[in-house]
Amino acid sequence: MRGDAARAEAEEFVAESMRAMVLDAPGRPLREAEIARPVPGHNQVLIKIAACAVCRTDLHVVDGDLKQAKLPLVPGHEVIGVVAQVGSAVANLEMGLRVGVPWLGGTCGDCRYCREGQENLCDRAQFTGYTLDGGFADYIAANSAYVFPIPDDYGEEEAAPLMCAGLIGFRSYRMVRDARRLGLYGFGAAAHIIAQVARHEGKEVMAFTKAGDAKGQAFARGLGAVWAGGSDELPPNELDAAIIFAPVGPLLPTALRAVRKGGTVICAGIHMTDIPSFPYAILWGERIVRSVANLTREDAVAFLEVAPRVPVRTTTHPYPLVRANQALDDLRAGRLDGAAVLMMD
Repeated sequence: MRGDAARAEAEEFVAESMRAMVLDAPGRPLREAEIARPVPGHNQVLIKIAACAVCRTDLHVVDGDLKQAKLPLVPGHEVIGVVAQVGSAVANLEMGLRVGVPWLGGTCGDCRYCREGQENLCDRAQFTGYTLDGGFADYIAANSAYVFPIPDDYGEEEAAPLMCAGLIGFRSYRMVRDARRLGLYGFGAAAHIIAQVARHEGKEVMAFTKAGDAKGQAFARGLGAVWAGGSDELPPNELDAAIIFAPVGPLLPTALRAVRKGGTVICAGIHMTDIPSFPYAILWGERIVRSVANLTREDAVAFLEVAPRVPVRTTTHPYPLVRANQALDDLRAGRLDGAAVLMMD
């Protein structure tokens, strides 16, 4: 949404408070609250939020698997909204522009990683909905350098999962883009997006779900997977590469057994349960194991150019903001195909 209508909507809000869902301590349900609306700093923009998808990383924050959360905290890092106010030093964004905010919320710009194009590894990085207040609210203040215009091809609800499931999935996929036969372990929000990109580029996609999940396997086949089965099964053909989206450590040796010699296994989650010991024989043969850490701004720019060309279509399940705890519970219990999205209206 751009132009005069969006600008008028952004400017009409004058109150100094907003609704938010707040995490007070790990393991507790989010609390519905009226809190102060953020005031943007000189390099920030204030964004009126329309939608925020619910990511598995949000579960890890809320459940306490990730230990450095700012508390109290507004979670959420797949934000879509309209720029409502612009800081004095912001030149790249304007009032009324529809934008997205991802997990990476800021970096130091000075360390070796930032200087060498690896800002995703910055030791002083800040993260939306983790060390910075996020998108389970009516408004967010975000560093303008980490805010991205959203293609007009997408509505707010449809666009929200692109900002993490899409971006982290795309960064993972780029590491194995030469693979002809690709396995995706854990067919949730990220996998259902990247399966579409891979199929568009002529790859064979094989999907792995929980054992016996006929609905999830049918969902994967509907998105172009040439085979779908349980994660306890070997695929009918050796994989060139596999991406593990499920945060389940025992899937690493499982995936290693499924890839060919010289193949690659990508661990795409920010958190994963402990990886069990496994025989060297399944790693031998120059198989490669890599992790994905966060994302870069270049990942966001590249993916938001690719997504409309595919075109990527997201499967979403909308919830009102006040039902954020239900959305988290549904994600935790594996009740969703695609992504849960909180809608601020």
